[in-house]
Amino acid sequence: EDPSLERHFKGHRDAVTSVDFSLNKKQLASGSMDSCLMIWSMRPQMRAYRFVGHKDAVMCVQFSPSGHLVASGSRDKTVRLWVPNVKGESTVFKAHTATVRSVHFSSDGQSLVTASDDKTVKVWTVHRQKFLFSLSQHINWVRCARFSPDGRLIVSASDDKTIKLWDKTSRECIHSFCEHGGFVNHVDFHPSGTCIAAAGTDNTVKVWDVRMNRLLQHYQGNAVVNSLSFHPSGNYLITASNDSTLKILDLLEGRLLYTLHGHQGPATCVAFSRAGDLFASGGSDEQVMVWKTNFDAADYGDVLKTQKSGTSVDGTRHTLVEMDCGVHLKKTKPQDSGRNHAQQEEETSLANTLEHIMGQLDVLTQTVSILEQRLTLTEDKLKECLENQQKIIQNKTN
Repeated sequence: EDPSLERHFKGHRDAVTSVDFSLNKKQLASGSMDSCLMIWSMRPQMRAYRFVGHKDAVMCVQFSPSGHLVASGSRDKTVRLWVPNVKGESTVFKAHTATVRSVHFSSDGQSLVTASDDKTVKVWTVHRQKFLFSLSQHINWVRCARFSPDGRLIVSASDDKTIKLWDKTSRECIHSFCEHGGFVNHVDFHPSGTCIAAAGTDNTVKVWDVRMNRLLQHYQGNAVVNSLSFHPSGNYLITASNDSTLKILDLLEGRLLYTLHGHQGPATCVAFSRAGDLFASGGSDEQVMVWKTNFDAADYGDVLKTQKSGTSVDGTRHTLVEMDCGVHLKKTKPQDSGRNHAQQEEETSLANTLEHIMGQLDVLTQTVSILEQRLTLTEDKLKECLENQQKIIQNKTN
């Protein structure tokens, strides 16, 4: 079955620049040149929130992994962290000396990476927004920066026509990919963390292996590609282009699966939901659209299972994805007319319970990660103490 348009959101007063789903798919965030951030509810008849605070165009938005925060970057050089509820409270910090093009949370929700026209990539703590370090080898605007799924690497794409791969710990550039014939608008990691995909103004999408640093796939389009998003299974890639189309690429077969026409004028941004059953797109036409993926459900379940066993990403993330997928498949199966009401209610309450468990798991994952960080600090301190002790003993014996 082909992908189908599910919802259509109107409310922005200028081009949409960025879209992202929350973990539980109840909310969708979008940023726009109208300086506003909108939070749309995926439940029917629920009102949208318009968040006002940025003094200029909002270039990028992203939900935190837990869904409790939304980060936005703007032409006003600041980054804001919003609580996506009625109050819409936000904290703001001056992140760069020029337009902030990209914001991205690490998968543990602890760090934020930002990219800017000031040619730098910066990393911050989410808690208290403390500046950690800057990566500054690009010689032109940096359009996009992303953490790898395991948080060890950062990839950045720039108008200097390079994509740079950085080691987060040593803060060094490990590799530069220079084969693009134009500016690189967007880059992201494959869910397995083993490769990256990049979208360019030379009408191409390129997929590189980051272990061997070699080109794996190359797709030639007819228009500038503005944005891309990997399906959580890692088997599909969706792109948004200036010719107003969205394209779904089958990475296993290395071919174009679908071309979707929905926007009038350039399609500027696109993103799969965390479970992969939906994707959203935004355009210069001020519209936000939500599509149903409609990949074969059984096939999709298998895809997730095979992926789980074959990747190095930590297990918790995948159980989350799988649970979410399971709930959703249950909900979307056609209901037989003979089904009784109690059974449906039971399934809904089961879905709610699972969703609650997922939330709890996410909190646990974050807690564990904080504990791990503290443990590392303690170990380092201990090592320091022991070394000092050795020195004292040596000095005494000498």
